[in-house]
Amino acid sequence: MSDGNFNRSLLPHTPYHSGLKAGKAMERQYALEAFKSYLQATHPDMTEEDIKLETERFRKILSAKG
Repeated sequence: MSDGNFNRSLLPHTPYHSGLKAGKAMERQYALEAFKSYLQATHPDMTEEDIKLETERFRKILSAKG
């Protein structure tokens, strides 16, 4: 029976920080893919090179935010 003391060794191991980091990386990738799709849909006249340039600019903005 517990005496009310908290003991971390009794808790299951949860790699919170590595999971959080992986989740953020996945969300950044989804955001970049969505932005590329948005550019292709709204600006069909843009070349692939222009889309890559704008996507790279957007990636830098995302990296600066967090």
